[in-house]
Amino acid sequence: FQKEADSLLSVTKLSTISDSKNTRKAREILLRLAEETNIFPTSWELSERYLFVVDRLITLDAAEEFFKIASQTYPKKPGVPCQADGQKELHYLPFPSP
Repeated sequence: FQKEADSLLSVTKLSTISDSKNTRKAREILLRLAEETNIFPTSWELSERYLFVVDRLITLDAAEEFFKIASQTYPKKPGVPCQADGQKELHYLPFPSP
């Protein structure tokens, strides 16, 4: 299993999306990561290589767990605009009390 997992997560210039139906879900998860976490720098632009990685995580049934861990490890900083689940407009996270 580990060998198969390693090969799935190996992304090169020759990589292709494993399943076209995963493309939309991979893009959604990638956008959620960008909007709801600080895992990427603020100047970050959507990169196809990250789309391949998220596609592989979906194939391994590990994408949601990765998102959960990324949210805990790289939370949005207080006072930074973000989209809440189900909301179309930005709201601001409150600053913590001293």
